[in-house]
Amino acid sequence: MTTATPTHAFWLAGREATGDETFEVTSPWDGRTVGTVGVPTEAQVEQAVAAAAESAAEFAATPAHVRVAALDHVVRRLTERAEEVARLISAENGKPVKWARGEVARAVSVFRWAAEEARRFNGGTAQRLDTDAGGTGRLALIRRFPRGPVLGIAPFNFPLNLSAHKVAPAIAVGAPIILKPAPATPLSSLLLGELLAETDLPAGSWSVLPVPNDRMPSLVRDERLPVVSFTGSGPVGWSILDSVPRKRVTLELGGNAAAVVLADWSSEADLDRAAQRIATFSNYQGGQSCISVQRVIADASVYDRLVPRIVAAVEAQVTGDPSDDATDVGPLISEDAAKRVESWVDEAVAAGARLLTGGKRDGASYAPTVLADVPADATIACEEVFGPVLTVASADGEEAAFAAVNESRYGLQAGVFTHDVQAAFRAHRALEVGGVIIGDVPSYRADQMPYGGAKESGVGREGVLYAMEDYTYERVMVLTGLEL
Repeated sequence: MTTATPTHAFWLAGREATGDETFEVTSPWDGRTVGTVGVPTEAQVEQAVAAAAESAAEFAATPAHVRVAALDHVVRRLTERAEEVARLISAENGKPVKWARGEVARAVSVFRWAAEEARRFNGGTAQRLDTDAGGTGRLALIRRFPRGPVLGIAPFNFPLNLSAHKVAPAIAVGAPIILKPAPATPLSSLLLGELLAETDLPAGSWSVLPVPNDRMPSLVRDERLPVVSFTGSGPVGWSILDSVPRKRVTLELGGNAAAVVLADWSSEADLDRAAQRIATFSNYQGGQSCISVQRVIADASVYDRLVPRIVAAVEAQVTGDPSDDATDVGPLISEDAAKRVESWVDEAVAAGARLLTGGKRDGASYAPTVLADVPADATIACEEVFGPVLTVASADGEEAAFAAVNESRYGLQAGVFTHDVQAAFRAHRALEVGGVIIGDVPSYRADQMPYGGAKESGVGREGVLYAMEDYTYERVMVLTGLEL
């Protein structure tokens, strides 16, 4: 006897709605149907966009306490339902439930930060203008106002937290938002809609629409949505930017993040810590994180002692059922994704790379893998693998290590294991990335800090306050005839 899965409505201008079609969301682990989701019709998408545009002025004028109350409500409700939400993320995404719990905690933090920032944002700054004779008696008041409705496009790898990074800043500044979740993982976003529906936000101020990818170009181009915030693959992101050059577009794209281990990180304890952190964060989320460790560049003086530790730590990663608390590494998002990773590893090995561990696929799962001696022109050396694969290489000194990091056309984050504060500052100056993490892997992200990349890793910055600034613009009012 089979158990029917629930059919999930989507959220159109703050209210539940159903479309003419549905699609199934399946577990990457065992293929079971996790839920059935309604697809909005073109008329319903138009209705959501029109509602966002019509509510823009009202929402922008909403008192801060109303927006803060909504954000605080989501914090409370996500906290209350944390285990349920973590299990949902794990089921639709395939990530181990231990990592899904961490994602829920981070989403709670994002909404909490947004509530705090909303309390103090846009109070205005004053600027004296009587520094020149023509400005006598004049004072400028500078405030920020929403650019207009936001189109937020979220990826599958962090279906809740990266949706939170689109939605929470928009609510905080009073900008209507249409959230488009990834087709593989819409359930987390739809659950977030449940929580927003419990608030007193204006009905047209938010929608969650699981629009198929092939119907997105017209939505992206809609002039009533002047802001587009996209997290996902590079080709899609750059095509969005090219199609709407006059819109405000933020792109959080891929990377092939490096962890550098310098010569001074050389004690047994140092190398053990580096190996453990590298092994964990090259495989967490199945390697499906833009800042997963993909490359290790170790000083030649520590390389031979470090690599066996990394291999042992990678082999100790527990793979299997993502619903099991003991599992460290679950499946990739699909079997096709695992086949792609497999083909890249096979290509590198055929070109001369040495397989130190892993290299095996089972359906949508790919074994945690370490490669050495990877040719510089191999796909896996140049592109984002988005899977549990790590390459290791040695470098003769700090300058060579930093140059190796910069050889990539990506530049999201890098980690540098060093105790030398001067080396830390040299790394910060030299590395062409959006963030440099000292004493740890590149995979660390605090949700309140500016997050984004250089080069082909994107444009703009997320992080709650930075997204709020991105969604708004400065408007100046000059007061005349004042006795200053």
